[in-house]
Amino acid sequence: MTRRSFIGHFLRGLTGACLGSVAPSLSVAAGPQPERHYRPLNGRSLREMAERKMHHGDSGRFVNPLGTLQRERNFGRLLRWKLFSENSFSEHLSDQPTVFVDFDPESLREHRGLSLTFIKHACVLIKDVDRILLVDPVFDPILWFIQDFSPLAFDTSALPGPDHILLTHGHYDHLDTATLSALPPSAHVISPLGYGGILDEAKRKNRTHLDWYQSYSDGVRRITLVPANHWTMRNPIEGPNRALWGGYVIETLAGPTIYLSGDTAYFDGFDQIGNDWDIDLAVFNLGAYEPRWFMAPSHINPAETVQAFQEIKARRLMIAHWGTFRLGDEPVHFPPLDLDLELQSSGIRDQWLDLRHGQTAVLEKG
Repeated sequence: MTRRSFIGHFLRGLTGACLGSVAPSLSVAAGPQPERHYRPLNGRSLREMAERKMHHGDSGRFVNPLGTLQRERNFGRLLRWKLFSENSFSEHLSDQPTVFVDFDPESLREHRGLSLTFIKHACVLIKDVDRILLVDPVFDPILWFIQDFSPLAFDTSALPGPDHILLTHGHYDHLDTATLSALPPSAHVISPLGYGGILDEAKRKNRTHLDWYQSYSDGVRRITLVPANHWTMRNPIEGPNRALWGGYVIETLAGPTIYLSGDTAYFDGFDQIGNDWDIDLAVFNLGAYEPRWFMAPSHINPAETVQAFQEIKARRLMIAHWGTFRLGDEPVHFPPLDLDLELQSSGIRDQWLDLRHGQTAVLEKG
């Protein structure tokens, strides 16, 4: 092992040991904790905030103008959660299923419209007529001590080569350099700002970096990076937010428009995104949402997912970011169960696209 690779493995292990790459490290300002885990917009425009670069901080860092808690290298709350908090879901953890993900790529080759396949965790594959878009590809376990509950049962080399790879942020469960390096070198990577060095490491030369509300178009489809209430970090030594994060709106050639939330806490700007685009399918990342006192500033829960879905005014709802890695207290199979109850309570269960790992849905406009 070379010195460089040893240092890389050491930093990655240290990051994982602190869970800084998959869970929020938080320091709380003095005074009482606010009830909201987001900063109300109070009539401010997300687009105007992006134009004013309110998410650009000093010293090469980004800031989250939508969040309420300052993220620093302070692991006190993390240690309190992991070492001193009781997991209220403990009795259900032994029920977590391991689902071997199977997938037949031939079915995609025959379809010429728009389809979406849920691969695992936050990875979805979108086929738009004759192009493949792959979102947050992570095919293998991220850290040795975090179990993979949805291992792939097919050879990933059989996947149709992606034309575009969309990255939402830099946490290890969303950006895996080994997976990226194994994908065809011709694939075009779209990412938020700040990932040049990591993509160099993965030998991804064909790439476009976007700021919030900037778009990439290949002439027939448009992909826009939109704000999310989140953060990012690769290791605790460099600290958080050296790069940007966000979701995407994809205006497809086939017709439907897809919103991908990326990892996000709730914030009161989903209605603005819904006003800017006529969204056919909203894909929310739902997972690692318990306990709320720790996870609410970073990850949306089922009730907030339903609220955000209604505010964004999409026609259909799908969830990802569940069933693979247990990064919160809740068991990996709980998110769709909890969501089902919330959707039934809201009377909109018929709008749920209940897609499981390895399954594909054909999408149509309207």
